[in-house]
Amino acid sequence: MQWTDRIRQVKILLVITAILIAVISLLVSHYLVRDLQVEEHGKMEVWAQAMDAFNNADETTDLALVMSVIESNNTIPVIVMDKDDNVTDWRNIKVSGDDTLAFLADYGRRMKRAGNSIEIELTGTSDCLYVCYDESTMLKRLTQWPYWQLGIVLIFAIVAVFALLSSKRAEQNKVWVGLSKETAHQLGTPISSLMAWVEILKENYPEDELIPEMEQDVKRLERIAERFSKIGSLPEPVDASMNEVLDHVIAYMDKRTSQKVTIKGHYPDHEVIVKMNASLFEWVIENLCKNAVDAMEGGQGKIDLWLLEEGDTVAIEVSDNGKGIKKSNVGNVFRPGFTTKKRGWGLGLSLAKRIVEEYHKGHIFVKSSEVGKGTTFRIELHTRE
Repeated sequence: MQWTDRIRQVKILLVITAILIAVISLLVSHYLVRDLQVEEHGKMEVWAQAMDAFNNADETTDLALVMSVIESNNTIPVIVMDKDDNVTDWRNIKVSGDDTLAFLADYGRRMKRAGNSIEIELTGTSDCLYVCYDESTMLKRLTQWPYWQLGIVLIFAIVAVFALLSSKRAEQNKVWVGLSKETAHQLGTPISSLMAWVEILKENYPEDELIPEMEQDVKRLERIAERFSKIGSLPEPVDASMNEVLDHVIAYMDKRTSQKVTIKGHYPDHEVIVKMNASLFEWVIENLCKNAVDAMEGGQGKIDLWLLEEGDTVAIEVSDNGKGIKKSNVGNVFRPGFTTKKRGWGLGLSLAKRIVEEYHKGHIFVKSSEVGKGTTFRIELHTRE
């Protein structure tokens, strides 16, 4: 639980850091763009003054200087219009469409509505001209650049985090696979010895009713060792009866659970055949049942196993009336290391998810849960590929 909380805190810290970087980047870009807008507006005022001087030139006007100012604008789109919105001049605009003047007039009106225009009064007349301008291509690109930059950083961060998590998960998987296989190997010798002793006891005490129970437990240990040995490899699924798998779990749990807890199966009238590794899948259901028993905390309760056929899907639902799961924890129950128990590794549901989704190409999730009323886990397996 503490390990999961720490991981969550780190993720929250990373998100907050990313948001701060994004906000700072946008603010810096905003002020930079604003300063450039002010600078371009100043340039257009000088350009408009040059146009005013050109249109009202007399013998004292330095036309060379005026033309130099007018010709110096090679980046800012400009359209000069009269009071009737007729275009008289334009610069730095890529015209599209067949009707050039109509395109320019529409573009100029949009500039005026945006407030990007400077009025020039013509001397000696009541007429005037409007110098309409737009942001330069460089300023537009600079306005968009922070968003492109944030997108690139976000993609890079996602790829980096995914690669880091994948690498860490792969390393953890190797450790667990090695530990599982070594455990299976170490269990092999004492299990073989126990099996031999059981055979001797059966010969010497054929009437003893406890020896068959002991034999069942030894076989159970053998099955557990077999499961451990298969972790890390991809077992070949074969046709098996889901009814029998659930019956085995009920029979096993019924003998090892308090009489206060009842376990009941609800199946169709016919056998439901599914491609699976029966031994591993039985362990998944057994693990869900054990968690359900733990959720009852020694009190009265019941566990219902439902086997449902829904088109091409076979669903198994494990329901209990235990203490339930908090909404804040529902998304964490399958995470390695997450547990609400005082004792436990928090690996059971994580391994169950891996068996269902990686080995059987199915899906396992919390269908419903309410604190104080119980939980329902649901497993879905597709009968057709």
